[in-house]
Formats: sequence, structure tokens, C-alpha cells
Amino acid sequence: MHRALLDACVLYPTTTRALLIGAAKDGLFEPFWSPRILEEWRRAAMRMGGDAGIEIVLLQDRFRAACIAPIAVEETLPDRGDLHVLEAAIGAQADVIVTFNLKDFPARTLARHGLLRAHTDAFLTDLAAEHPAVMARVAETARSDAARAFGRDIGLRTLLKKCHLPRLGKLLG
Repeated sequence: MHRALLDACVLYPTTTRALLIGAAKDGLFEPFWSPRILEEWRRAAMRMGGDAGIEIVLLQDRFRAACIAPIAVEETLPDRGDLHVLEAAIGAQADVIVTFNLKDFPARTLARHGLLRAHTDAFLTDLAAEHPAVMARVAETARSDAARAFGRDIGLRTLLKKCHLPRLGKLLG
């Protein structure tokens, strides 16, 4: 089972988070994050007029061991501001960083720390290929929640495409 560090960009927006956390709740992988990653999620939600505070508390309550302390390393990344994500992955003893920003985490740099990077679409598509019934249920729950939030029905494939998850949409939609 993967030990996956979830970057802030996959915790917000809501549907992507719902898919990842739904899969984690069903035991398909073990999720990790740091206090700083949660704070980045909270700030992103605030910029969009939302408040992630309660969701963060509930998430931390559900996954008590997921919030870990980063381990400082001397490393160079394309964006120095992403070093805390690498440090959190090392602190979690993760095997993969799940992100939409692959360019920010060079494979060669991650390999020095025994880490891989996975685009969110590839990560979720792989889970769906390995556990189709579970991921179909998780995706339908996310779609239903999104339809309620939008106030109108939305097809799963359309929703996943909007969430930059086209491969998952093709597989499940």
C-alpha cells in the first residue's frame, strides 16, 4: 500500500480531495500531509471565499497519524517554496508525492530520497484500475456531492475532466 504525501494543490479543490480521501478511507493508500500543507489548503479556500477550517479538523480527526513533522534537508527544487513538501514526504517516510505540479518535483531529486512523484490523475487512475468497484463508488459519491454543491446534475466524466482528471474520467465515466 502506498504511503502518499498529498500536496496542497490536491487537497483543494473539493472534488479532488473527496476522491483522494475517499480512496484513503477505503484503505487504498495511506495519506500524509504537514501543518504547512494544511495551512496552504486553508489559504487557498479563503482566496476563493470558502473556509476549510472545519474540513481540516475533521480530516485530522479521521487520519490522526497523517499530519507529520517535516524533516529538514538541503536540496534544490525548481521552486524553493516547495521544499517543505519534499521535507514532509521524507518525514512521513512516504513513497510518493501526489501533486498536479510534477515539474516542481524533479524525479532525479526525489529518487535521492527514495521517493516517486505521481500526477493526481495517474495516481487515482492506477487506484481505479486496481480497485474498480471501490473507486467507482468513491467517484459517484464525489459526483453526487458536486451536483448538490452546483445545484444541478453533472456527469462524472465531465466533472473529472474539469478537475484535470481526464484519464480517471475516461476509465470510470
